[in-house]
Amino acid sequence: MPTSTIYTLIKQLLTKKATNPFPVKYTPNNMHAAASLIESGDLTINPPVELPPDFRGKLSYDVDACIGCQLCLKVCPAEALVFKSEERKVKHYVSRCTFCAQCANICPKDCFEMTEEFLIAGLDKYSDDMILNP
Repeated sequence: MPTSTIYTLIKQLLTKKATNPFPVKYTPNNMHAAASLIESGDLTINPPVELPPDFRGKLSYDVDACIGCQLCLKVCPAEALVFKSEERKVKHYVSRCTFCAQCANICPKDCFEMTEEFLIAGLDKYSDDMILNP
């Protein structure tokens, strides 16, 4: 006697996938070695799934446009932003960010913008590519 679980299973097997497949054809033993092969062009990656509209990826920060109003600091739920008083600018820790886009929405000068970049993992959360305006 078929149950609702079997119907759900069949439905999931027949629908289009909504997530990316693994980036390479075969799972490597060492992902760091695979990443270096991808960067050198020796290993091809699967094409990514098209990003949806209003995707919230890594932030970009326009340092020159920032006026130091600190509104972004007040709305950041993850405390990913730190005010640098000597420069009157903001330092953004990407590893702490929840990508909520509240800082981008409240900024009067549109200093923050959500990009389509989502491959931001790294070994050192304090490296220069993980901190905006270090």
